[in-house]
Parts: sequence; C-alpha cells; structure tokens
Amino acid sequence: MHIQYQFHLLVRMAASWKTYLRQLGPGFITGVSDDDPSGIATYSQAGAQFGTTLLWVTLLCFPLMAVVQEISARIGRVSGRGLAGNLRQYYPPWLLYGAVVLISVSNTINIGADIGAMAAALELIVGQDRWHIFPLLIGGTSVLALTFLPYALYASVLKWIGVSVFSYVGIVLFVQIPWRSVLHDTLIPHISFTDDYLSILVAVLGTTISPYLFFWQSSVEVEEQRADPKEQPVRKAPQQARSQFVKIRIDTYTGMAVSILVMFFIILTTAVTLHAHGITHINSAEQAARALAPVAGRFAFLLFAAGIIGTGLLAVPTLAGSVGYAMGEAFRWPAGLNHRPYQAIRFYAVIAVATLVGMVLNFIKVNLIQALIWSAVINGLISVPLLLVLLLIGRSHKVMGKFVIPKKLAAVGWTTALIMAAAACLTIRHLLTPGPG
Repeated sequence: MHIQYQFHLLVRMAASWKTYLRQLGPGFITGVSDDDPSGIATYSQAGAQFGTTLLWVTLLCFPLMAVVQEISARIGRVSGRGLAGNLRQYYPPWLLYGAVVLISVSNTINIGADIGAMAAALELIVGQDRWHIFPLLIGGTSVLALTFLPYALYASVLKWIGVSVFSYVGIVLFVQIPWRSVLHDTLIPHISFTDDYLSILVAVLGTTISPYLFFWQSSVEVEEQRADPKEQPVRKAPQQARSQFVKIRIDTYTGMAVSILVMFFIILTTAVTLHAHGITHINSAEQAARALAPVAGRFAFLLFAAGIIGTGLLAVPTLAGSVGYAMGEAFRWPAGLNHRPYQAIRFYAVIAVATLVGMVLNFIKVNLIQALIWSAVINGLISVPLLLVLLLIGRSHKVMGKFVIPKKLAAVGWTTALIMAAAACLTIRHLLTPGPG
C-alpha cells in the first residue's frame, strides 16, 4: 500500500512538472537569450575587475527585468500586436522609425560579436578554424533554422538549447567558493563612485535590460497566441485573461530567474578564479574562458566555452528575429515565424540580412569590441524612451481596454525607467569626459 501511494505521488509530481514545463515559452527563451556571449563578457569583466562586490546587482536586476518583460508580454497578449505594431498605431512615425533603425544597427553589431564569440569558443574546444568556416556555419545555421523550421518545433528547440546556460552553475563544483563573503556581498550592496565601478555597473544594467527584448517578447507572445487556435487577444476574449496572465507570469519570471542565476554564477566564477589570481581585465567571453583554464581546470574551461556556444545559439535568432518583427510591424509586412518563407518574404529577408551582415563583420577590419561598446551605448540611450512608451502603452485604455497593467507593475516599471535614465546620464557623462592625455 505504501509503495502504491509513493507511485501515485510520483505520477502526480511528474504531471505537475510536465504542466509547469508547458507554461514555458517566450519568457523563458527571452530570459536565457539575454545571457548572450556579449553579456557573458560584461559579467566576466565585472567579476574579474571587482570580485564578488557586484553580486548584489543580481538581486536589483531581477524584479526590474522581470516586470519590464511581463509588461511587454501583456501588451502582446492583450492587444494582439507587438511593440512596433502599437507604436505604429498610436505614436508619431519618427518615434517608430527612429527606434527601428537604432534597434537594427545595435542588433546587427551584437549578432556579429556573438557569432565571433561562438566561433572563437568553438575553436577553443575543437581546434583552430584555419578556413574560417565557423562564422559561416553559425550564421548560416541560424538563418536556415529560423526560416525553415516550423515555429512549434523551433520554439521547442530553443527551450532545450536554453538548458545549456546551466553549465555556468556547474562550474562552481570545480572551484573553491568563500560562501560567507559571497552571501555578504550579495545581500549588502557595496557601491563605489569611481568611474570604473560606475561604468561596469551601467554596462551590466544595459546588458540585462536590453530594448530588443521588448520587441521580441511582445511579438513572440502574439505569435504564440496565433499558433493556438483556442486563444485570441485578451481584449477580444476577456474570459481567457486569467489563464493567459498566469501563464505569462510563470513563463517570464522563470526565464528572468534563470537569466539572473546565470549572471550571478558568471560573476561569482570569474571573481573567485580570475580576480583572485590577479586577472582583472577581460575583453570578451572567449578570453574569459581561456583565462579560466589554468586557474580552474580543463573541465571548468570546457563548461564555460560550451555555455558561450549554447547562449549564442539562442541569442542570434532572438536578435535577428526582433529586427524582423520590428521592421515587419513598422512597415505592415506579413511578419511572424508561423508564416512560411514565401508568405513573409521581406520578414525573413530582414532576418537573413541582419544575420549575414553580422557574420560579415567578422571577416572585415571592424573592431567588434569597440563596436559592441557603441552598441551598448545605443541600447542604453534608447532603452529610456522605449521604457516610457512601454509603460504608457501598458496603462493606455485605448490599447489595453480594461486590461491595463496593474499599478504595482507600473510602479516597478517607472522605477526601472528612472534607474536606466540615471545609467544613460552616466554613459553620456563618461563619453563627454575627455580621457587622460
């Protein structure tokens, strides 16, 4: 009898776990793709330069990014349009087209940097790429997968690729962790007003709360809703509001929690290895992986390098796809991964061009590290007006009907906008301040 009870308990637990996993979709993919190779480089530099003293930022970032992405998701589910579609419908054209142009430029640079980082990580694992095939292979595979895989299958593939980010959690098994000081630095903020500290703090915020994710998640929520014949935009089917909002919250908060967990362990790993051994300057994710090998061992190095490839496989389609969605909705093209290529030629062409241009940046004399800095600056500056627009749309009865975002969500959203505005001001100050000499 006892064995039978245990069996039924296991069956119920398995069923609950299966139900939970079914709730994961755009929010989970968005969260794990936020830890792209460019983000890994930023978090690695934070850990290498300042040790564990920046771990507290992970606790700050979680509610900010989770709420912003929940608002983005709600806008897509309620209105049946992505962020660009709502901008086109309710705001002046200059705001829409300005945002689309800046997002396109920024994302293309990010795609190039991520493809370069993935290719370099692949070289670290399998050996030198004498014929420069890896960037071509990565870029081509991303375009073909986005274009020809059915959306349901592709979304499932992305979710499984997302599991690769847990490789960064596994690295702590191979290094010595001073858990008492880690707990202290996580719970008690340490703030320094030096230029270096503020610069890396702004970089972490800008990498974590990226404008392209607003476009991506709102549009993919619409995509998910259209893919299910039982679902409609919440404004047209108010009886679905509760179930859809619960699904959004579970999905989004899981994705953001995973993203923050990975950020935490990247900063922690590089702090207790690189920083502890006097390695305080990291330019790229693959440089962090290479530096990790002699101080943390071969297996930790392989896990770090494999994580770069896995996160890149998520990030490149997300970056390219958000450009496709933004341009498709801005110019009223048929847009969406549920469309076959011949049904949305211009949408898929934009995705292909953004990916291929990013790939080409790896073959011409472009300083991708410097370009990435300017991309981060663009993201940081446009995130503020886009956050304001996101909040105005979310609270607009004209767009959302009676399903405007709750005041608590809006309050956290406005707090995020103020923090990002302060970060943007620090960025401008840093750019306008002449360097030594």
